[in-house]
Amino acid sequence: MAAFNSLPTLNVTKRASPTKQNPSHSRSRDYDVEKYGYETESEDDSDYSSYPSSPVSSRETSGSYSSNRPLVRRKPSAGSLRPTPYYKLPNKIIRYLCLALISTIIIFILSLIRMSVISARRVEVGDHGDRPPPPPAPWESFPFLSRYYGGLRTLVPFSENIPEYPLPEDEPAPMNRTVAATIVPIRETPTSKPYEAYTKRTSKAYLREYAPAIECFLDEQSTIRIPQLQYYSGRPSGFPDNAMGSYELLGLPEDICFERYGRLGPYGHGYSLKYGGTGTGQYGDMEGSDGVWSSSEDKFNQVDYRQINWGAAQKRCYQANAARFEAKKRFEEPLNTFSVIDEEKDALQRRDEKARTPASLATSNSTATPKKLLPRTAVVIRSYDDFAYNEEDILHLRAMISELSLGSGGEYDVHLLVQVKDEAKHPIWADAETYQEHLNASVPEEFRDITTLWSTTQMLMLYQGIFDTFIRGPDLPAHGSYRGLQMAMQHFSQKHPEYDFFWHWEIDIRYTGHYYNLFSQIDSWTNSQPRKGLWERSSRFYVPSVHGSWEDFKQMVRVQTEMGTKSPEDIWSGLPGAKKAAPQTPKGEKPIWGPERPKESDDWFETENDPMPPTSYDKDKYKWGVGEEADLVTFNPLFDPEGTTWFLASDITGYNATDGLPPRRAAIVTSSRMSRRLLDTMHRETAFKKHHAFSEMWAPTAALHHGYKAVYVPHPMYVDREWPTAYLASVVNSGRNGASGGARTSVFGEREHNLMGMTWYYNAGFAPNLWKRWLGFKVNNEGGEEFGVD
Repeated sequence: MAAFNSLPTLNVTKRASPTKQNPSHSRSRDYDVEKYGYETESEDDSDYSSYPSSPVSSRETSGSYSSNRPLVRRKPSAGSLRPTPYYKLPNKIIRYLCLALISTIIIFILSLIRMSVISARRVEVGDHGDRPPPPPAPWESFPFLSRYYGGLRTLVPFSENIPEYPLPEDEPAPMNRTVAATIVPIRETPTSKPYEAYTKRTSKAYLREYAPAIECFLDEQSTIRIPQLQYYSGRPSGFPDNAMGSYELLGLPEDICFERYGRLGPYGHGYSLKYGGTGTGQYGDMEGSDGVWSSSEDKFNQVDYRQINWGAAQKRCYQANAARFEAKKRFEEPLNTFSVIDEEKDALQRRDEKARTPASLATSNSTATPKKLLPRTAVVIRSYDDFAYNEEDILHLRAMISELSLGSGGEYDVHLLVQVKDEAKHPIWADAETYQEHLNASVPEEFRDITTLWSTTQMLMLYQGIFDTFIRGPDLPAHGSYRGLQMAMQHFSQKHPEYDFFWHWEIDIRYTGHYYNLFSQIDSWTNSQPRKGLWERSSRFYVPSVHGSWEDFKQMVRVQTEMGTKSPEDIWSGLPGAKKAAPQTPKGEKPIWGPERPKESDDWFETENDPMPPTSYDKDKYKWGVGEEADLVTFNPLFDPEGTTWFLASDITGYNATDGLPPRRAAIVTSSRMSRRLLDTMHRETAFKKHHAFSEMWAPTAALHHGYKAVYVPHPMYVDREWPTAYLASVVNSGRNGASGGARTSVFGEREHNLMGMTWYYNAGFAPNLWKRWLGFKVNNEGGEEFGVD
């Protein structure tokens, strides 16, 4: 009993509990010592023995055990061990771990959001990342044309020239064309002739209506005359014809040829700096260049341009011819811009002074019919303050001022509109001295007096409250030179009330002909265009070899507009899952006749003076608009951006877009002529209504909304390869109903690569190559001095 009484009471109770039965208790208790070994547990742990408890076993005494059974304790089972103490992390560490986990999740979510935004922006701007290059376009497999570079010694009369391109469709290309092209007979260099660009101005019919022009000189002493251009009759043998546009339609000379010395020699090309030239063009083939500067009655020596001030020369020219133009009032506020109207000797006060007109030209008859007054035009050439003016740029600025302003007797004035890019570094609006210092540092001396500076911050101050969509990212705001260039033109027009029209020109545009001849013929042709079908004709490229005469083209456009055509974009419409059903018949469209207003009347602005059609579209006999000056003149078609892949089609702001964007039009390349009426409307809508659009879309869209006259000029365009003309026409006019826009298949957008081989497009590769070869440079290991000498 001593052994029994020595057990703890709680443990005894547990052993005697009937609820602690174990079926394994009947198992033999005989132990093999050698098999199980001895346990060394302490007595404190004896209570955790794995023996089962029962009423019988709890009464057993030491005498009930077998004498052969070893007195050892069994190893306690795992389930009956005491719970061992574990290590608990401090609360501070747990909080840090939770905080790190939450921070990681937040950073991960923010990273996903950021990558999504970046990806969306890249898609918007057309950046699809690194992708395998697409297969070459079909036009890249066409053979190159080679007879653009025939030279003066291969000149033939225009009527005898057999153009290398385009060939008649029923006439196969000769198999030995390349060989034959190299066997062109070489002749002696012909003699150049002075080009007379102002013959119309001296005709009797002109002088009956307008006052004669007073000759203008380069210097104040009126001793240095404007040099004349030199030209050659004919064309190089095999010279290709233009693929698009027309010389005949615009009245431009097609049977003459300009070479680099006859075109640019009068302005400093071909003689050295010490004589006032540019120092360029003094090497290579210079045959015939001496005739440009030979001294005679009609030809003048080399001009020293180092002392010429083009601003003063234009002002003198205008003041001498002020009686020919409409009276204009000078801008009343102080000007930071060039103006030909003098404050002290205002041309308006001198209009009736007889001393300004030679006595031989004065009219003694008091009852003589008053002469018509001419409008004046500003040619605004865009540049920027860190632009590096090379000799070629200087030559063309001189040419434009001489031919457009001085040669015309003041009908045009040429301006430089220079953007200041870094306003923090150059605070030009701080004071007049800072403005002039930066202007002097940015522009060559001879052009400083015709320069006007502008900046993005200035436009932001003038046109506040515009909602900016930042469609091209935060680095290209709506007020900048890329998306808001027309703002600078709008402000410029407000500063210059003396002009009726404004040419917006790029400084890198080149023209091998005479500028006054080009601009005056464009003015005449656009003035004669009727409004009926004008928007529809202006939305298409004109390919004469396919479309025939202009009259044929005009009737074709009317049929396409009213009846519709089978559009290439409909080829998917009949397939299962297509968004629209296949049309049963081609669907026509309503021609534009008068203003095309935005959908919401709240977006209309100052419409009371908009021109309205005098009759219905069907009753008009192509009379409305004839004799009306165009408000907008462009060099590329006025296409409908709706539905195209042009990534700037939706860059328009200030309008109610609940039911879609307003009707729009665009013309790629901003070079265009705008009327004062159009620029005033654009200025007021931007300032008061907060309406604006991308630079190439804002002027055409404003003209569309207000019913102004807008015309695309089908000027001659050349191609670098032998395009099949029918295929060319189908590519450039692949939009809705035969137009250039209005559909996903438009050439403007993802398919604009087709225009890279043309002579007129912002990223055309052929245009600069052709120009450099014309100047005598080597391009792609072709041309150069050796080529010219050979």
